Amino acid sequence: MKKMKLKNVLRGSFVMVMMALVFGFVTSCSNDDDDNIPGTNKSHKVVFKAEASAGSNIEIAVYGIDGNPTTATSLSGTTWSSPEITSEAGAMSANVAVNAIGASATSTLKVQIWVDGELKKEGTSSGQYLSASAAYTF
Repeated sequence: MKKMKLKNVLRGSFVMVMMALVFGFVTSCSNDDDDNIPGTNKSHKVVFKAEASAGSNIEIAVYGIDGNPTTATSLSGTTWSSPEITSEAGAMSANVAVNAIGASATSTLKVQIWVDGELKKEGTSSGQYLSASAAYTF
């Protein structure tokens, strides 16, 4: 009789523990908010920049946010900067790629992504023919 009573108590306790676990799991998931993903609720001010070593010539830049590229052609000089772009709330990434011709085999090219006034990502290239890119996820 005692064995049977102990077995029923253990079975009941096990069922109660399992129900508590399931209830806790369900209630914790019901509070999940997919809008808490970084970058989904906020717009950003983004500027893309490039700087080549002396004597080099920046020729073309492709930049954009979330697969909406803008191409800047017929560029010249050692520096370039995009206009400030305000991303839509929910934007996920910013990308830039710049090509230049270096003055020599030791020439360098640096591209940067500035978000809300802060340098977030940088890419570099070196050589005679320069191609540098950078990507940043908000």
